[in-house]
Amino acid sequence: MSAAPPRVLTVAGSDSGGGAGIQADLKTMLALGVHGMSVITAVTAQNSLGVQGAWELPAEAVRAQYRSVVDDIGVQAVKTGMLSSAALVETVAELLSATDAPVVVDPVGVSKHGDALLAAQALESVRTRLLPVATVATPNLDEVAQLTGVRVEDEDGMRRAAEAILAHGPRWALIKGGHYPGDALDLLTDGKEEHWLRAPRHDNTHTHGTGCTLASAVASGLAKGLPVPEAVRQAKEYVTGAIETGFALGAGIGPVDHGWRFRTP
Repeated sequence: MSAAPPRVLTVAGSDSGGGAGIQADLKTMLALGVHGMSVITAVTAQNSLGVQGAWELPAEAVRAQYRSVVDDIGVQAVKTGMLSSAALVETVAELLSATDAPVVVDPVGVSKHGDALLAAQALESVRTRLLPVATVATPNLDEVAQLTGVRVEDEDGMRRAAEAILAHGPRWALIKGGHYPGDALDLLTDGKEEHWLRAPRHDNTHTHGTGCTLASAVASGLAKGLPVPEAVRQAKEYVTGAIETGFALGAGIGPVDHGWRFRTP
């Protein structure tokens, strides 16, 4: 009998098309050698063309799933994704605050297709309840603007974005510059040290699930005991390969390839 691998819990929505959300999180965790577990916060009808419908689960269902996993199995890291309402944000923040494990918060605001996944009235709860319990917050540039009003046009803007996110309480901010021209440039900082992560931008439009995948990869590294900068560096390397090998699926935007390291050349 083998020893159990590190355990990571994702608290997020379901993507029926399999490219993002809970499905992307669990694929990432398997690829990176940890045991993935899930708390589903919402069910979406979603494919390569967009989100056709979304149904939020009651807060008591989210709480019951979380307690079921954490109280029996335990966790070495938690990752959050789609939390569509203030009630869910506040419920999950309360649960996380009582859990002794690093937390990666992906403050999901919109889907890759531009569909809203977070109610406007929930933004303040994200700022005041969720970000303060985060070990690492991983907003993209649109989410930075949504949460802080900072709009990034250059590297100094990324620093200002990180300062604005850190002001809400996370220990580290990872500002994802995937929407920024040129190389795929991200900034990781705790307000004292800076780590700039640069990767070539691949000419591939099939990038559905990048944010979920990156946050889950960071959480997987933290569950293995890696320090934050190394967990983020390895996550960036994994996601870059997954973007490069993303594939067409359906008539719209295909997913990144979570299994790229296992494909036969």
